[in-house]
Amino acid sequence: MFAMPNMDKNLRIYVHIPYCAHKCHYCDFNSHVRKQIDWDGWLAAVSAELRYRATEQRPVASVFIGGGTPSLAPAATIASLLQCMRDTLPLLDDAEITMEANPGTADAGRFYGYHAAGVNRLSIGVQSLHNEELRWLERIHDADQAKQAFSLARSAGFDNINLDLMYALPSQSWQQWQASLQQAIALQPDHLSCYQLTVEVNTRLAVMHANNPDMDWPEESLACRFFQSTRELLAAAGYAAYEISNYARAGHHCRHNDGYWRYDDYIGIGPGAAGKHDTNDGGVYRYSNMRSPEKYIEQATQTGHAVADDEQLTAAEAAREAFWLGLRRQQGVEHAPYRARFGDSLLQQQRHACRKWQANGNIIDDEQHTAIHDQGWLLADEIAASVFE
Repeated sequence: MFAMPNMDKNLRIYVHIPYCAHKCHYCDFNSHVRKQIDWDGWLAAVSAELRYRATEQRPVASVFIGGGTPSLAPAATIASLLQCMRDTLPLLDDAEITMEANPGTADAGRFYGYHAAGVNRLSIGVQSLHNEELRWLERIHDADQAKQAFSLARSAGFDNINLDLMYALPSQSWQQWQASLQQAIALQPDHLSCYQLTVEVNTRLAVMHANNPDMDWPEESLACRFFQSTRELLAAAGYAAYEISNYARAGHHCRHNDGYWRYDDYIGIGPGAAGKHDTNDGGVYRYSNMRSPEKYIEQATQTGHAVADDEQLTAAEAAREAFWLGLRRQQGVEHAPYRARFGDSLLQQQRHACRKWQANGNIIDDEQHTAIHDQGWLLADEIAASVFE
């Protein structure tokens, strides 16, 4: 393993629970349906990997338990996982601890148990509040169950809740999306993540699309309207955009995900999880684990790790990646910390790559930061390509 520099900087932990009750056709995450889930085996394996990776006692500022469907896990399993973290690394008293939940697996007892275990932020995968859309998405909940899950979470004590929503579905009108969005706002969540549906390779949706390329997808102009109007509607409702797809009330942005966009170091544990940390030469080391739950459990239990792939980026490669990730944030790339990390020469290279976007008003660049202007968000992919040229 490479030694981690920046010992004075906080660390983040991602934990992957790969199990689902049903694999939705659009999903490309590492998720698996199992009739019987070996929770004891999974817990033993991720605990072994956590101890293996805790080579330096860096404070942990955030934990994110994702999936899959983490809310399939017994509350006792989550409690044991978090206790292992506290025993292994210095978990900050105010650490943000997020767990993803599916409304179809919502259970009042589990929500109370997760909260009692130390989870203090819940991210609920609603996706839509329109039943016909939910059926097309193959979700195992309906709109009423989604609203009930939110109510249960509030009753369990969660005062920091995110709702995931998805737009630009086939045949979806702006009016349908707006209705879902307005219903979500009425629940008064603390955070909203709004994503455009994309056809990912190696999914059943990709096969469906290949066999029927004329599926009634929203035209590009309508998809752009979804994006722009969503930002305007949510801003008016008190949810500020702080990243391309994420909106929050004041003080409720996701600190863990913001750490990714700030290029912080993080440990990834669990099947298919990825981790990353800076190296002493200014570059970055990162790895990804075996995706099969069974292979991961066997390997990690025996050796403490189950790496499938890893790589090391040079300082220049890491600088480009960090710059683009920073541009995803509404605040953009803050020059002072970037310069301290990569040096002024690499900062100036990235700023130079953005010059043409600055000239046409899509990039704001001053002495303090480089950021995408509101009019430039629809061109974010093209801007990213120019940074990585």
